Amino acid sequence: MKQITKLAALVAAAGAVLGLAGPGGASAAPPDRLDWTKCTAPGLDPRQQCATVGVPMDYADPDSPEIRIAVSRIPSEKPSTRRGALLLVPGGPGGDSLSDPSGKGQKLPQKVRDAYDLIGFAPRGMAPSTAVDCGLDPADLGMTRLLPWPAPDGSVAENMATARRTAEACARNGGELIRHISTANEARDLDRVRAALGERKISAWGVSYGTYVSAVYSQLFPHRTDRIVLDSNDDPDPTRVTRGWLAAFEVGVEDNFPEFAKWASRPGNPHRLARTPAEVRSGFLRLAARLDRHPLPWPGVNPPHLDGNTLRQTMLTSLYDPDDYPKLAKTILAARKGTVPPAPQSPPESVLQNVAAVAVGTICNDVDWPGSAAVYQKDVDKSRVEYPLTAGMPRGPMVCAALSYEPREPAVRITGRGPSNILLVQNERDVATPLAGARKLRQALGDRAVMVTVNSTGHDSYLDNGNVCGDRIVSRFLATGKRPGSDVYCE
Repeated sequence: MKQITKLAALVAAAGAVLGLAGPGGASAAPPDRLDWTKCTAPGLDPRQQCATVGVPMDYADPDSPEIRIAVSRIPSEKPSTRRGALLLVPGGPGGDSLSDPSGKGQKLPQKVRDAYDLIGFAPRGMAPSTAVDCGLDPADLGMTRLLPWPAPDGSVAENMATARRTAEACARNGGELIRHISTANEARDLDRVRAALGERKISAWGVSYGTYVSAVYSQLFPHRTDRIVLDSNDDPDPTRVTRGWLAAFEVGVEDNFPEFAKWASRPGNPHRLARTPAEVRSGFLRLAARLDRHPLPWPGVNPPHLDGNTLRQTMLTSLYDPDDYPKLAKTILAARKGTVPPAPQSPPESVLQNVAAVAVGTICNDVDWPGSAAVYQKDVDKSRVEYPLTAGMPRGPMVCAALSYEPREPAVRITGRGPSNILLVQNERDVATPLAGARKLRQALGDRAVMVTVNSTGHDSYLDNGNVCGDRIVSRFLATGKRPGSDVYCE
């Protein structure tokens, strides 16, 4: 939402060194001793273990109730060369990495798996950690409701109505915990996890929103960091945070749609849409406009029709990974004929409710959003002209526009203060975290960081949609600590 007005550079270096909670936080109680047991979820590596860590709901209140953070690990495969623990920090907001030690962690080179215990976790609010739920109307869990796709004429009136319903439901059903879900608190929780693991310092591989979490951790607890990899990077703009990330979709789509258009116009492609990339683009825009006027029934989908915004949302999600281009092409080919493809599978409603509530808490507690529909309407109108593929959505109002309370603390300003131990890896064409935003994070981190820009397309670079050059540099850094002496471009 993956996901702003105030930010402060409140780094308590002495508190970080002593293991305190950080700015505005309560003193750290003695950490739990982790009671590792066999994980119960199916399909996991039999070596993976699970435990929970107790953390305060409110770090500013020493008497705050305790909540639980679920953690997982696969221990180092070669204890004699073990360096420490590697946090696998998930994207989102609304993602978790509990299964990642068994999943993407096993894609890491052997030297990295030998060097670290691989640590996954479910952030505060995410089940099976102490969980939140807003009890939203199921219709408001559809992606074209969760993201602020405007009406066919560009109006944001219905977006504001959805925001009010969602805000009221979260205020009514989210309990006190939803007021304390934020990136800064997730970073503080991770420092409690570090302490419970018995680690003086900790390494991290943060992906997407996890890059912002990891950067905030590195700001609040700079001397607790070992080797930090930030993969597919968010702009840390202190005045916007998630609002800026939403807006970045308009740039990300323009960076990536040409790659889809080249693929979809290639001779011999069984899903070929047109003879030229330009015709793919113009055809997409015409089809979306037609579906705005005449939606097709689509049973089993939320909402149960294929309209212009559903097509645009399918486009947006398909651009995350070139492997998903056929999904978009099949949808376009079916809609041209007046039919629809089979309904895509959706997670259980309970999972969607939980993810939505965590996302609401994070994006709204990190920074204040404007409450005026006129502010959003002006931005949407401008975006629709300049970025027609996204039809104004990236500038629209999310639930935070209707909340009746402000964030409890300013967000954390990312600076260059701290050890030089951060490596950014970034694909050149990334729909969700565009290169322009990654450069802003690189600039904010200053001498703390080096950035590897990868000539590749798709979201998530390291060991996924990047290339051999970028993967090699990141793997060497995790295994040996060696980074390039300056920023690098991987052709």
